[in-house]
Amino acid sequence: MSEVMVAELAQIADGEHRVFAVGGLEVGVFRRGERVIAWENRCPHAGGPVCQGKIYQRVEEVLGPDRTSQGLRFGKAPQIVCPWHGYEFDLETGCHPGDPRIRLRRVEAAVREGRIYLRAPH
Repeated sequence: MSEVMVAELAQIADGEHRVFAVGGLEVGVFRRGERVIAWENRCPHAGGPVCQGKIYQRVEEVLGPDRTSQGLRFGKAPQIVCPWHGYEFDLETGCHPGDPRIRLRRVEAAVREGRIYLRAPH
């Protein structure tokens, strides 16, 4: 598939995302400052619309030296949660936090001259 311009970067606020149809696929485009990350809008678990899920900072349990819980904290990596069954994925890597073999399918994305371009996988 050839490269397709889907939007102006300014149309997506920093930290926000939109879903676009590209070559028969739905693709979630997530803006992170002046760059974008794009994932196929299909959860590897059951095919749900993962890119339409909520984004939040991952909650981590802090363990002491004796392996007892010291409480909870928010991590730095944003996570996206599939709205169908709650599967979570790191927004930057596309990996499930419990099993990195379960991952989202990346779509090539680029920003040039203020425009977002996608190249869907074959």
